[in-house]
Amino acid sequence: MSQVNVLDPSASPLDYYGYELRRHREAAGLTQKQLGEIICYTGSLVGQIETARKLPTAEFSERVDAALGTGGLLSRLLDLVLRSQLPSWFQQIAELEARATEIYAFQAQLVHGLLQTEAYARAVLGVELPDDLDGLVAARLQRQRILQKDEPPFLWVVVGESVLNQEVGGAEVMRCQLAHLLSCVDSRRVNIQVLPFAAGAHAGSLGSFTVFRFDSDPAIVYTEDYVTGHPTANPHEARSHSLRYDQLQAAALPLRDSAELIRHVMEERYGEHP
Repeated sequence: MSQVNVLDPSASPLDYYGYELRRHREAAGLTQKQLGEIICYTGSLVGQIETARKLPTAEFSERVDAALGTGGLLSRLLDLVLRSQLPSWFQQIAELEARATEIYAFQAQLVHGLLQTEAYARAVLGVELPDDLDGLVAARLQRQRILQKDEPPFLWVVVGESVLNQEVGGAEVMRCQLAHLLSCVDSRRVNIQVLPFAAGAHAGSLGSFTVFRFDSDPAIVYTEDYVTGHPTANPHEARSHSLRYDQLQAAALPLRDSAELIRHVMEERYGEHP
């Protein structure tokens, strides 16, 4: 029999998730093993998630919701759980992404987090060898669910050409990542432009930044340094960065030409190897 640990649902979103999972399982009269058999997971995994020792996944949450008739409770809690895995300084930014109606981002070094594949994200986040790499990757992928909402934000990303050529995670990871960017070509809500090397000095030379726009709230600008991020609602900063973004869009390749460059780099630099 599994040892029953006392959970404090107020300790963290992960503890609250585990508490609700156990409460609904016990209300259904099921053991951890029995629930695991129903949802095709092990009883041990159910126990680890109930005791906040392992992160749940979207698939696990959906299967438990269906098996226990929770009305989607655990799937909704999952957003809070994974957001809590983000660095504390970035959690506010994830909330801005979720609320924004328009997101305009310039990325000088890396593919934007909302467009990263799992393998690319793992390579980026694993550089500093964090103990909770799985949780960080899951949280980053969870952020991308905003693009699947009934009314997703409009996302426009300008990336430096160096982003395409910086081999993150190896050739196969990059090939799949660039293929993922190409899959957005026909999207009406996601636009990707490439700022070519030929553009020379440009308005993004000081670094990456993002402008968030909302239906009724003032725009917010987000910048990063090597340690943390800096959001501001200062109107002067919002106007300044919006103008800078307009200049970057003008200097970047048109959408179709950008897609052709992405495809060219993918095939020439990261194509299939014998």
